[in-house]
This record gives sequence, C-alpha cells and structure tokens, in this order.
Amino acid sequence: MESFHSDIMREFFEAVLLLENADECGKFFEDVCTVKELQDISQRLKVARMLKDGNSYIEVSGQTGASTATISRVNKCLLYGSGGYRTVLDRMSEDKKSE
Repeated sequence: MESFHSDIMREFFEAVLLLENADECGKFFEDVCTVKELQDISQRLKVARMLKDGNSYIEVSGQTGASTATISRVNKCLLYGSGGYRTVLDRMSEDKKSE
C-alpha cells in the first residue's frame, strides 16, 4: 500500500496524528470532508465491525443501509487489505475492555 502514498498524503496522515482528542478530530474532519464523506467513512467502519463480528451481508445491510458493493469492498479489505480496519477495530475493542 505504501507505493501509492504521495508526500501530500503522508503530510495529511501526519496532520491527523497531531489531533489530541475526538473533539479536535471531529472539527478537523468537518472542515476537510463533506457531511456525505464523513457519513460514508463512518458507515464503512460500522460495516467492518459487523463483518468482523460475524454478521451476514443481509444483517449488515439491514442495520447500516450499506449497499452490497460497499459491504463487499469492506470485506475484501478485511480479508486482503493492509490491515487498517483490523488495527482500528482491535484497538477499539481493547479500549472497551479497559473501561
């Protein structure tokens, strides 16, 4: 995946890492993204969580409203991607356990 990362993308990723909390993150992404883009990204994370938890495409679609194309793409990333979804989902799960 590193091969398509440009300098400008790397700078964006590093900017995100400078955010200190969810409030700052929300403000930044509200400025950077459209409402639709944020909804789509949020939906994909929910889809990934549900797939990782063993839900079927029908269950995922019914609960999230995601198309089968979106669900399939997220599933492909979970199975063959660079591990980004799994990293985030695992860390989110660890945070819930520590609460």
